[in-house]
Amino acid sequence: MGAQSDLVVPARATSAQATGWVLRSVVEADTEVIAELRATVMRADLERLGRYDEHRVRQRLRDSLSMQHTSIIMIDRELAGCVTVRPSEGRQWLEHFYLAPHCQGRGLGSAVLRTVLGRTDAQGMTVGLNVLQGSAARRLYERHGFVVEAQDPIDVFMVRPPGASAAAKA
Repeated sequence: MGAQSDLVVPARATSAQATGWVLRSVVEADTEVIAELRATVMRADLERLGRYDEHRVRQRLRDSLSMQHTSIIMIDRELAGCVTVRPSEGRQWLEHFYLAPHCQGRGLGSAVLRTVLGRTDAQGMTVGLNVLQGSAARRLYERHGFVVEAQDPIDVFMVRPPGASAAAKA
């Protein structure tokens, strides 16, 4: 994902918030902004699970951010979110998919996910991810063909074979 720079994507959603978004490569200067976004977006779920730590939520992003595989989601020159698609263990891993709160619930997440999954489908790749137990994001992933592979008290691990979204709609 990070290799594609300034990819303009015409969104298929009808929401004004989901139109005209752009994926651009992440740069080092984005790291702290993304760390803050992660802390904001994940706070409620981590607090609900008794796992929120003001420092650790940011440090985990700093420690695991793959500059090569991460893209920034921009709308009107404003950072709207980020997404990482990283190869590992014979599949692609969807990680660090965060949208700014004011961009959520408007079709942007689905539009970005359709684009990302279109690429992994074209490569014939399975996609894995983990989402926190009870997170609303799980419904988004299920709508796009992800199914539960395993879970524990904190995380739900999901997987999506190539073409699963298209198969789910058929």
